[in-house]
Order: sequence, then C-alpha cells, then structure tokens
Amino acid sequence: MKNALRFLLAGALALHGAVHAATITVAVAANVQFAFEELRSEFTRATGHEIKPVINSSGKFAAQIMNGAPFDVFLSADMDYPEALYRSGHAIAKPRVYAYGALVLWTMKPLDLADWQATLRSPAVAKIAVANPKTAPYGAEAMKALAALKLDDAVRPKLVFGESIAQTNQYIQSAVADAGFTAKSVVLAPGIKGQGKWVELPKTAYQPIAQGVVVLKHGEQNEPVVSRQFQDFLFSPPARTILERYGYVLP
Repeated sequence: MKNALRFLLAGALALHGAVHAATITVAVAANVQFAFEELRSEFTRATGHEIKPVINSSGKFAAQIMNGAPFDVFLSADMDYPEALYRSGHAIAKPRVYAYGALVLWTMKPLDLADWQATLRSPAVAKIAVANPKTAPYGAEAMKALAALKLDDAVRPKLVFGESIAQTNQYIQSAVADAGFTAKSVVLAPGIKGQGKWVELPKTAYQPIAQGVVVLKHGEQNEPVVSRQFQDFLFSPPARTILERYGYVLP
C-alpha cells in the first residue's frame, strides 16, 4: 500500500511538472504535534518534499493568517477557524475534516481517577490545567464538558489556563497543575505514553472535536501542487493509520 501511494504521489508530481523538491510551511494545532512528526516523515519519504511545521493554538494561527502570516496549509483543532479563513478569502476551499479528537483528564499525581469527577471537587486537587478556551478548541470543549457534567462552578477557582494544549501539557507534566484536560493524542504519543494516569471523558459531555485542514492562499500562490498534495495525503491509508494510532477517530 505504501509503495502504491508513493508511486501515485510521484506520478502526480510529474503530471503537474513539479520536478523540484519543495518545502511547505504548515500551521499545526498543538494537539496534533506528536502525530505530525510521523505524518511529516511519511509524506517526505513518499514524495521527497519537506514540511516545516509551526505549532500553536488554532485561534492564534487564524489571527496570524488573517494578518498575512506565510503558512501554506493549516491543520486546525476545529472547523470554525478554517471555515472563517475560507469565508474571508484566506483559504482556497472549504475545510475538510481529517480527524475527530477526544478529550482526556491527565495527571502525574497519585489521584483516584476511577471517580475523577469527585476527585476534581476534592481538596486533593488545587489546580486544574485547561487550554485557553478563547483560542484553543480543546480548551473550549473541556469547558463545555465541565458545564455538562455540572462541575464548572466547583472547579472554576482551580482552573489555570495554558496558551495552547502544548503549554497545558507542560503544566500537567511538571505537576504545576494537579491534573488537566488534554488531547488523547498527547497521552498516546511515544515518549509520553505511560507517564502518569489518564481517563477519557464521556463522549456525551462534549461535541466530537472535528479537526479541519485547508490549503491557504499563500500555499496556492507559492507551492500549489505540494500544498494540495499534502492535504490529500492526510486522507491516504498511511496517514489514516498514523492518526488512528494516536487515538483520533477518522471521518
């Protein structure tokens, strides 16, 4: 399957006359950063093209792109930000859902996660890390889950906000926070898997986190073939295998 994919991608390059090795810059939502290393490596092996990733929260990327940041492709943690970029003319087509993400509660401390809701209410937990809900979709969905489970009032004084999932993970791993909400893809990443304890939140407590990808205007103007090629690659069997391994549900 991989050999077939490489043949097709190479053929697509030849048909478009793109014979040079190119580098594209991809804005990557922080929840995808670990899976992205494998995605980038597989894409480069298949095509010879390089990807320069930049990691941040989706909301910050959207603002930067609207202000002219030279990204070629945007992997968002939601659909709202890429939809807004498409409507404003910064993306060349409507976003496509490449994966659905899941929320987990993660801790490095010896907390009882069997009844994690009671644990979060208890004095044993003084600080709970959450990504900024204004710019990070996983933070927004975590806040919705807390409200749905009627935990929001009880834990609000304990919340500490990271700029993105990446900073939230730092708070959790360093035990600055007693526990925190992050993406399932993080706790399944090599080098992190097995650290601490985690529990997945009930799917009924929040909306499935649909994550969208768009080719941006900059990508269409500078490396249109490779930018589109990478977007298509995300829906190929090798990429889907990688995403599933990191706990994503596929569309």
